[in-house]
Amino acid sequence: MDRTGLAFLTVFGLAWWLLGASALGESLLPVTALAGGAVAAGVWRTGRDVRHPGGRPLPGDVRRRFAWINALQWLAIAAVVGGAEASGRPELIFGLVAVVVGLHFLPVAALFRQPRFHVTGTLMTATGAVGCAIGVAGESASTVRMTVGVGAAVILWGTACLVRHKPTGPAEPFGAGESAGTP
Repeated sequence: MDRTGLAFLTVFGLAWWLLGASALGESLLPVTALAGGAVAAGVWRTGRDVRHPGGRPLPGDVRRRFAWINALQWLAIAAVVGGAEASGRPELIFGLVAVVVGLHFLPVAALFRQPRFHVTGTLMTATGAVGCAIGVAGESASTVRMTVGVGAAVILWGTACLVRHKPTGPAEPFGAGESAGTP
């Protein structure tokens, strides 16, 4: 994984954290936001020596496929948000969005040759499913939001921290080893 992938995981982890922490109420938001920012900074620091393999940009076909995967992800997110709203189940939105995000990691794992993204995708999907189950069981939307948001943040930040455990060595060109993928 390169620095761009690390940045995506760190920033989206922080976004999910803030989403989850917002369920605690406005009075705690500054403290939880500061805590999340500190964790995100620490996650970023774990991978500060990560570099782009080979120093080359991604091949055009990989960029195009990644763009399609992301476009489909955003369309699916719009569809689940609209569907949850239309069905009168807005408390399911965050769980359903996490499922979509988790599923998007599966083709990304293959595209960028990042097997760890299979685990990330599976855990994100499971976190979303748990959030949906909690919502269907009658828990509040804020409980779902906190469960899914904090869970997703931990998963994304944990994936980013795995960069630190990858053996370091000379950079390899894309396709020769670890890819230059981003989530």
